[in-house]
Formats: sequence, C-alpha cells, structure tokens
Amino acid sequence: MSEISANTSALGGVLVHVEPGDASRGRVQTAAALAKSMGARLIGLGAEMMQPLVASPYGGVNTADWVVAMNKQIEEDLVAAQTAFNRDAGGLDTEWRTMREMPARALAAVARTADVIVVSAHPQTNYYRAADPAEVVMRSGRPVLVAPDKAEPLKGEAVVIAWKDTREARRALQDSLPFLHRAKQVLVLAVCNEDEAGAVQHQVDDVVAYLGRRGVVATSKVSIAADAGVVGELNAAAQATGADLIVAGAYGQSRLREWVFGGVTRTLMDEPGRYLLLSH
Repeated sequence: MSEISANTSALGGVLVHVEPGDASRGRVQTAAALAKSMGARLIGLGAEMMQPLVASPYGGVNTADWVVAMNKQIEEDLVAAQTAFNRDAGGLDTEWRTMREMPARALAAVARTADVIVVSAHPQTNYYRAADPAEVVMRSGRPVLVAPDKAEPLKGEAVVIAWKDTREARRALQDSLPFLHRAKQVLVLAVCNEDEAGAVQHQVDDVVAYLGRRGVVATSKVSIAADAGVVGELNAAAQATGADLIVAGAYGQSRLREWVFGGVTRTLMDEPGRYLLLSH
C-alpha cells in the first residue's frame, strides 16, 4: 500500500453523543465497533441544555427553584451518560467530554477532535437532549455516519457511492476513503436522465480511475431514472451487491434556524435501510 493510501485508510477519532441509560446504547456500540476496527480513539460527548420554562396559565412557577432543579437534573444526566458510555465502549481507548449545549451544536463544536461522527437516524424529538442528525451533518464539517434503527454492526465489505458531479459528492468521496480501503467491493453509481448518460458515464469512469490511483478497486454504473427514483436505484444497487453502506453528499440549507435537507438526502435519512456516510 502506498504512503498516501495508508494515511487515508485509518481513522484517528470517532465521536458520538451519549445519553443516559439505554437511549444511545446502539449508537455508542456502533461507534465503538467502528473505532475498534479502524484503530481509532472513541470520543464520547455528554451534552444537554436547559429547556425553556413554559409556565402553566393556571398557576405560578417559581423560576429560581425550577432553574436549580433543572441544573441538578442535567448534572445527574451527564454523570449517567458517562456511566452508559463506559458500559458500552468495550474497553477501548476512550475520551469523555461534557458540554452544556444543544447536542447537535456540541457535536459540531467538538468535531475538530474526530474524523467521523456517529448519529442515529431517528433520535428523540427533544433536541435539548438528543442530537438532530440533519443539524450535525450540516454544521460539523465532518463526515457523519448515520446508523439505521436497530442496525446490525457495520461490515462495510461492499459500499455504494452515490455520485453526482457536485462539491458535496466530491467531499463525500474523499471522506469515505478510510471505509473504501477496507471494502471488498465498491460501486460508483450515478442516476440521471437518458440524455445525460454519456456525460455522466465519463464522470463515473473518472471517479473509478481516481479511486484506483488511491488503492481502491471500484466499478461504475449509470442508471436511467427520474429524480424521484434516485433513492430506489441506490437501495436496489446496495441490495444487489450486499452493501450495508451508502456514501453520499448531503444537500440542504437553513430555513428559520432549522436545517432542511434536499429531496434525495431527506429520503435517505427518513427511510434508512442501511448505514449512510454523509458529507456536506
């Protein structure tokens, strides 16, 4: 293996948000298994923020008492989260951090410590205690591994790369190199209209050639389908090759202080049949 490919075939750190009890058990176990397989440090983050006080119209609320109680609860939650992390980390090289912040924003702030962030596809809706995966993807500047609900451990022996000639897809391709070097089968798949097929085939052939120069053997495929059929084509290709990981660029924007994904990315996130590695 060349020096360049060796440097891109390992991870230095895997970051995961941890909640008390069993709420994040599967996610932490996924992150731990990834860190173990890649020889990386597992970085656990306990993060929670005080929720706004909503007073009942039928009675007063002692704000000072409420703030004291909430602060105590958060401290207890962070201690319990660390206990859960130690339980699920499996004796790996670990690091523990805490922040009084919205979990997604905390992950983005600590993203400098890691090569990849592990999140759940469908967290709790209380974003003061659980990380919104969309916000993590769009804010962090790091690849984000999205674990489907009740997922089997990630094998990564076969990988499908969703190709589109955009900045986000190129970023995702580069970010996925540690995973691609470990895969036995890599498929670069582009979905387009029939009149674009020739140009798109040239693009995916370029990607395959680039990966070959980085020590990754890959094949290419161009599927003809409308935009609404992109996710179906990706999932069909993953099913046919036995891939449990899809690599894709994440497309979205901020609206009214919330991150909103584009159509393909949103559908992949809403209906995750396998692991997703997303980069923005």
